[in-house]
Amino acid sequence: MAVFMLLPHTTYLSDPENPLRVPSLRHTTATTVGELVDTERTLEELMPKTLEGQITMEKTPSYFVTREAPARISAMSRDTKLIVVVRDPVTRAISDYTQTLSKKPDIPSFESLTFKNRTTGLIDTSWSAIQIGIYAKHLDNWLHYFPMEQILFVSGERLISDPAGELGRVQDFLGLKRIITDKHFYFNQTKGFPCLKKAEGSSKPHCLGKTKGRTHPNIDPEVVQRLRDFYRPFNMKFYQMTGRFFGWED
Repeated sequence: MAVFMLLPHTTYLSDPENPLRVPSLRHTTATTVGELVDTERTLEELMPKTLEGQITMEKTPSYFVTREAPARISAMSRDTKLIVVVRDPVTRAISDYTQTLSKKPDIPSFESLTFKNRTTGLIDTSWSAIQIGIYAKHLDNWLHYFPMEQILFVSGERLISDPAGELGRVQDFLGLKRIITDKHFYFNQTKGFPCLKKAEGSSKPHCLGKTKGRTHPNIDPEVVQRLRDFYRPFNMKFYQMTGRFFGWED
């Protein structure tokens, strides 16, 4: 999650007016979410102690799409603020596939996994790469436990094109002084992502890890268009629910 990779490397950790605690080695994984469901352990047991005036951040990408997560987090603290980075669901699905392909080069093609029946164009929504991008469905589950005012959706596209602006929204949402500005970033042409010019406590720039920015395989344009048609009504509902237009139709 790029937001949480960038924030800890800013001046917050040394700014007494804006203390921000990002616990290392406490980033719960999808496996841990399953453990919470199976063992009835609480999130409160897993989270580090937070002193007065501190903000503790925890990241797990699978929370947003895990049905049991909202109830568990609400049981820990109904005042929790939630930040979700979203991107074009079609691009996200291809990126998901690309990551899996790098680990399992013998998996079926993206096109064959996308459809239950390619002739009829029936999309296979049981495939996680497709299912995750139905954001409106997942958000509806969260809104049973948290009001929209406590949820911030960050644009993955704008996080690349305007990182300071998008992180400004995050700082405002968390009630922090806006410290991160354009001067803190440069664009890495090789990676295709912005990097911090100088990470906190280091003389070197900080860029996203090597798992980010992989070259996507060429996907049949007809398949891409069918996916865009599939996601369009879900995207429109998501825009309406969040009050923000993300521009994923092109």
